[in-house]
Amino acid sequence: MKDKIIGEEVTPNHPKEMNRRAFLQKTTMVVGAAVGATLVNSLTGLPVSAISSSSVLNSNGNNPDLVFPVISDVHIKSSDNQTLDKFVTTLEQLNLAAPKQDAFVVVGDLTDNGYTVEYDKFFNVYNSKKQTQAVSMFAIGNHDYWNGLSVANAQNLFLEKSGMESIYYHKVIKGYHFIILGTEDGVTEGTFSERQIGWLAEHLREAAAEDSHKPIFVFHHQPIKGTIYGSEWGFKKNRDLFYDTLKPYPQVISFSGHTHYPLDDPRIIHQKDFTSIGTSTGAYLWLETGRIQGEVPEGADILNQALIVEVHHNKVLIKRRDIHNNDWTGEPFEISFPAKQNKFKYTDDRDKKAPYFTADAMISIAHDKTAAAGLAIMLTQAKDNLLVHDYKLKAKNVETGEVEKEFLAFSEFYKDPIPNPLTLTINGLKSNTLYEIEVFALDAFANESHNSLKVLGKTSQGPAITLSKHILTGTDDKVDVFVEHVRVPNGDWVGLYEVSEKPGSVASIWWMYTKVTDGTFKVTYDPKNNSYPARYKEGGTYKLVYFYGSGYDAVAETTFTVESKI
Repeated sequence: MKDKIIGEEVTPNHPKEMNRRAFLQKTTMVVGAAVGATLVNSLTGLPVSAISSSSVLNSNGNNPDLVFPVISDVHIKSSDNQTLDKFVTTLEQLNLAAPKQDAFVVVGDLTDNGYTVEYDKFFNVYNSKKQTQAVSMFAIGNHDYWNGLSVANAQNLFLEKSGMESIYYHKVIKGYHFIILGTEDGVTEGTFSERQIGWLAEHLREAAAEDSHKPIFVFHHQPIKGTIYGSEWGFKKNRDLFYDTLKPYPQVISFSGHTHYPLDDPRIIHQKDFTSIGTSTGAYLWLETGRIQGEVPEGADILNQALIVEVHHNKVLIKRRDIHNNDWTGEPFEISFPAKQNKFKYTDDRDKKAPYFTADAMISIAHDKTAAAGLAIMLTQAKDNLLVHDYKLKAKNVETGEVEKEFLAFSEFYKDPIPNPLTLTINGLKSNTLYEIEVFALDAFANESHNSLKVLGKTSQGPAITLSKHILTGTDDKVDVFVEHVRVPNGDWVGLYEVSEKPGSVASIWWMYTKVTDGTFKVTYDPKNNSYPARYKEGGTYKLVYFYGSGYDAVAETTFTVESKI
């Protein structure tokens, strides 16, 4: 849910409900056995009002004691200004959302490669936009080492450009303690030495001794494994020592970057012994593996997010900002103080409610996107008390009754607005085959819906390769290749192999990406373009293989023989 700020009012911006007519206008009806739309069975579910909306007003109108934005992974590049332009927008928007900042923190990867020109671009913008009263604090990230310099020289360049006193340091602002740590080399997962962790322990004791009821803010680029959403990208070396150093201090709020995982997922905050929170990215989105959209889905470079932290005498509010959408996302996280572990609410077991499809939810085959090895489905999004994260799809061969494929797909919760209906394309199916596609919803905590949506869809006839001839004379002879019933290419290609060779085990003798017109791919194979001419000989038999995608998903093949000229 999003809230738009209009003057001093907060107006809920609820997503539009998808009615049957609007849904069917977005689909193409499927004829024959592949039934076009299927309704889910009735279910007693949570009311729509269970979905919460954000609040952007301070409770009771109280002014906070301390305000500071936190951003990370800006990735300023020397080659272009795309991320630089986003950085400008970020600073301008944060200045409007938080006009009286006490501090400003960047949690690493200021630059993409740690080049001098990248630092100069970063600080030219930052110094022109920053609020002069705000204390600037920067942490070094792994990308800030990637300039070809020695570790010591890369650190010196960071310190020279940022004006920081060390790669790890401690500041007190308006009576609140800020401890900034620094990864100690360019290793992607991060390096925090025993020496630095010992320094951290000393300064945590100092901060807690001054006032044990106040929050202590700790910043480090890579997350601690086993904490927040995306922490599989965290550091392993000295992980337990690092964690155990923070463990006695429930008042710690630990901010990390590095992952580029979005703030929209509720697991971006984690509480067990202390509080951990991710800071997303100012550059581009990254997500977990195993979904059909990929780790870096289409449009991932649009994402740009930030945090605004408000400190009150008895609580800390952490507000999530979609810079790219000029809006808030989700409710502010609220951490009560004095902090007590038995009062933490952002724990691993915080959500046991499963998502659900409403009684009027719909699903259909997007017939115009049907292919020989794939189907596209369109469905109305499920609902959840926090966030629908994924859909689990099962493709059952109707003839055999067996589930041939299972897929995971993002709900595309990271988009603004979240698409509804959602279109998902599944590949790797058999051609000219009728499938029942069943869809379950999963939330961020892996709770699975008790009901599902089902639809029937039939894949189209598969590609077929024909040649102008199947016997070539000599290794200079050409042949015309025709492939019919071809989908719109998505990294598809055709390759040539000796008939006994297994694609992937050896490189193709010749290959090219497909170019399709009206479902047909045409090309003249000319042996003079072979990448491995020594493997193409008179007397040999060769196969042309058509592949879907960038891998070795073969969907059609044919053979020809090369005879001697004599």
